Amino acid sequence: MRFIDEYRSPDILRGLLDRIGDIPRPMTLMEVCGTHTMAISRSGLRPLLAPAVDLLSGPGCPVCVTSERDMGKAVAIAGIPGVVLATFGDMMRVPGAGGTLLEAASRGAAVKVVYSPLDALALAEREKDRKVVFLGVGFETTAPSVAASLLRARERGVENFYVLSLHKLVPPALRALVEMEGFGVEGFILPGHVSSIIGAGAYSFLADEYGIPGVVAGFEPADILQAIYALLGSREGKPSVDVAYSRAVKAGGNPRAIDILYRVFEPADAEWRGLSFMPASGLGIREEFREHDAGAWEVEVPEPEEDGKCRCGDILCGLIKPPQCPMFAAVCTPDNPLGPCMVSSEGTCASYYLYDARGGRGSWLRG
Repeated sequence: MRFIDEYRSPDILRGLLDRIGDIPRPMTLMEVCGTHTMAISRSGLRPLLAPAVDLLSGPGCPVCVTSERDMGKAVAIAGIPGVVLATFGDMMRVPGAGGTLLEAASRGAAVKVVYSPLDALALAEREKDRKVVFLGVGFETTAPSVAASLLRARERGVENFYVLSLHKLVPPALRALVEMEGFGVEGFILPGHVSSIIGAGAYSFLADEYGIPGVVAGFEPADILQAIYALLGSREGKPSVDVAYSRAVKAGGNPRAIDILYRVFEPADAEWRGLSFMPASGLGIREEFREHDAGAWEVEVPEPEEDGKCRCGDILCGLIKPPQCPMFAAVCTPDNPLGPCMVSSEGTCASYYLYDARGGRGSWLRG
């Protein structure tokens, strides 16, 4: 299929929707990225695509996949006297063993919301009498900037700057998903941001080993529709992994970013919400940077208590959709979130609550 860059033309959008609607047999697809989930809901795509396409959401929200145990460690570190925990704002209300960072702050813990790891580094340079720990959350997209902040800290001799790395790697999670018993997804809409770093080749195993096609997509409605149309047509040929976002994603990704990432980090076992522990699915700080590794600190973390009410883990694995959770919208709302899928701005529950329950906007179809 030839992918086009005219991604805001209403005529092209209507044409793609018509062709998708002509597909004789429905197909189950998964959008991996949380930004795709929000874009799909905000644009009102789900009802327009039904019944030809059943869209499931995957584990592509870094806030959502952070485990209760890991959040418990962040809360425990924040409570250490003389420590400032610097974090992105969307982590403040994520529940963990021992509560949330917002609750920790209300108890007197020094928690500071920042907009980048370099902001946290600047904070460490100002607060020389305190240890500043940056909470590193995200996939391959954000990890290079965190690695760069550690490199800069070393260059400047900032000894009171630390990172608690909860970073995750996307390809191992996809492998774990397709190996789940009963996994019925027939194609993947692959993340644009992550792919701009690691390249489309990182997902080739999906087609080569499992016979499941994938398309890297951008975030405009036409980007997503092109990816879906290509995946629907993939039934007729050999499965492959393609790029429908060439204006941002190259086959080989971003070698410079990858180099910076792996100068500081190395693959490490990690716990994912919904997928449990997976080998080499996270990023740990290399031995040569261990003096900046807050993850090596010994802290007491309560054992997570699963109450079974929040089903965010099942949603992240595509086992259910938000309305199938009995807590969704009735008890769990953006103002009163029970789990990270409702907390995060990229969370599946948040996207369904804000847009799908209201029919989406759909203004992109009007010329």
